[in-house]
Amino acid sequence: AASSPAAAVGSELPPEPGGSGGPGEEADEERELLLARLVPASRLKEAVGASLASLCLGPLGGAQRLGTLVDCLVLNYRLRQGPGRGRERGAEGPLRCCGCGRFLGEPVTVPCGHTYCRRCLRRELRARCRRCRDWLLPAGGTSTAAAPLRTSVVLNRLAEKWFPGECERARAGTRLEELLAQGRFREALGAANQALRADSSDLMLRIYRAESYVGLQEYKTAIEDLNFVISKMPNWPEVYFQKGKVLQDSGFVGDALQLFLQCLALDEDFLPAKLEVEKILCDVLSPEKLGESLKESAWNSPHIRNKPFILGSDMTASYCNLELCPLQSLGGSDVLEPVSGGLNRAQSAHALNSTKDLAKEDGLKRVSSEPLLSGQGKGALLKRKLSFSEQDTVVCEDGRNKHKKQGESTKRNMTLTFGTIPGELIDVSDFECSLCMRLFFEPVTTPCGHTFCKGCLERCLDHAPQCPLCKESLKEYLASRKYSITELLEELIIKYLSDELFERKRIHAEETAEHSNLTKNVPMFVCTMAYPTVPCPLHVFEPRYRLMIRRSMETGTKQFGMCISDSQNGFADFGCMLQIRNVHFLPDGRSVVDTIGGKRFRVLRRGMKDGYCTADIEYLEDVKVADEEELKKLRELHNFVYNQACSWFQNLRNKFRTQILQHFGPMPEREENIQAMPNGPAWCWWLLAVLPVDPRYQLSVLSMMSLKDRLIKIQHILTYFSRDQSK
Repeated sequence: AASSPAAAVGSELPPEPGGSGGPGEEADEERELLLARLVPASRLKEAVGASLASLCLGPLGGAQRLGTLVDCLVLNYRLRQGPGRGRERGAEGPLRCCGCGRFLGEPVTVPCGHTYCRRCLRRELRARCRRCRDWLLPAGGTSTAAAPLRTSVVLNRLAEKWFPGECERARAGTRLEELLAQGRFREALGAANQALRADSSDLMLRIYRAESYVGLQEYKTAIEDLNFVISKMPNWPEVYFQKGKVLQDSGFVGDALQLFLQCLALDEDFLPAKLEVEKILCDVLSPEKLGESLKESAWNSPHIRNKPFILGSDMTASYCNLELCPLQSLGGSDVLEPVSGGLNRAQSAHALNSTKDLAKEDGLKRVSSEPLLSGQGKGALLKRKLSFSEQDTVVCEDGRNKHKKQGESTKRNMTLTFGTIPGELIDVSDFECSLCMRLFFEPVTTPCGHTFCKGCLERCLDHAPQCPLCKESLKEYLASRKYSITELLEELIIKYLSDELFERKRIHAEETAEHSNLTKNVPMFVCTMAYPTVPCPLHVFEPRYRLMIRRSMETGTKQFGMCISDSQNGFADFGCMLQIRNVHFLPDGRSVVDTIGGKRFRVLRRGMKDGYCTADIEYLEDVKVADEEELKKLRELHNFVYNQACSWFQNLRNKFRTQILQHFGPMPEREENIQAMPNGPAWCWWLLAVLPVDPRYQLSVLSMMSLKDRLIKIQHILTYFSRDQSK
């Protein structure tokens, strides 16, 4: 089973103490069921009440137990924003990240086939794919360290060729990330300022600069940078998370919580924001916080400007009027003080009781609630009324921001440079598979970053579980058998190489039709005897037969011929078609194929295809007896041989009889119309399969088109073995 998002990304939350089935676990299950019923109706107030009531069941097991409540909060928050408040597709362009929607710098294709920039995956911003909600990491994976991020070679080559400037930006961002990870905030700030002076339109540089300011504890300037990014891209979830972290670290837990919820309203799979909300709620509902005196809560101070956390249904209109850019406030003083500690039950009660009065008395005042904080003056008070609908921000020479009034203009052009591709840069050779040297058809990208046609890669993995180019081991990739199409590459081919793709599909359709013919070039499995209606399990391990079985499945025929070997011609002149019922693939690429016999055939012409034998064939059927007298004698012979066969089988030792039943199943019942089937009665073939007879003798019986001759042959065999039994 898939692990939870927290487990998949390596949450820092401790594991649950104790074993399974304890009272605490039962209480958690009851709590989850209680909250789950409230989510569909978006009954947020009832959900919070249920969370408080659930404390009667015992202490919370950890922040991860509040996932249902968080989902309910996010759903309620999103609904209160009203229709049209959704996710936007970020910047348009042929190379765009599925996560952040920006340029696809250092593209990495994840197992589901979607492509992200390395930054989104390296920071572990989400556990599931934003497109298909599949896990970005394998089940059981704890971090990207366990699954190294390899750049997609083909897509990266296209990005470097088409948009070299954007690629240089991405590399600069990577260098800034390295400085930030090493704690060299002053150097990162200088590099970000220098880059912004060269290109002030790069919003990602402002994100990095804000992180540098946070590292230097210059929170006010960090907030200004983040507010500017929000004003330009109001539906970018990460910016709200970054801003919420700054406010949370500064003690403004209420504002931070709303920013985290705003982030989740735009992207419910933004894992870091969800974890922060769970931690805050866990702190709210902890017994220690519930036991604190209401007088000790800073939330009861008359000077607090934090917007109450609206829970009731009376304030739906107020949430619908909120804008996505900066946080707004509901009445109160213009002074914002940092809050020490987390939220508590008194805060929730205060919000529930004061919401209605605040709405009536003050209405909605669009007042920014950003703290004026710095390294030396973290406790300073902020007294600003600031609306981003009336102002903007520009970059000064020293890298700081200053505000400009509405109506002023700048020369900066915010349109992205990677929207179109010059026609002369589109080259079909950039989209060719390195194995077949043809245009990619169903391109798949391996964990090592190389891309091949799906069929080409499967054929290579039939021979060795390693990348055909770099020879890196692909054992885990082969075991998963999840060869997802690289959607971005396929979209580029459809958009820019439609004529070449049409021709490639035509050739593939012709090849598929050739493999689908069941009389011409029929694939032949040269191994053992097979009979109509009799099961024939196969262990397939040779590369040529792996390919043959896969083609039989892909074409939809699910059939191939089975013959025994022949020293002169390669395989016998007669055989039996096998119908695939099920294929079970083993982790190393081998497979166990469950088949059952179908029609008999005669070989007319032999051939070879990609290492396995083929043949032109004609099917065989029994010649029916029309004369009544002859048919009567045939029935008598049939009944006699059938009874003889039953007697022989019953007289076998228990050990042999049990083995036959396990492998071939029970003997088929006698049929009323012995000429109804084109191959005759099924019990004849079952008996021929279990009798210890030389395959050449069995082959002679298989080739007979007369039921009478076949029964006589079987009678001779039974008579011979019955004598041995009597001895």
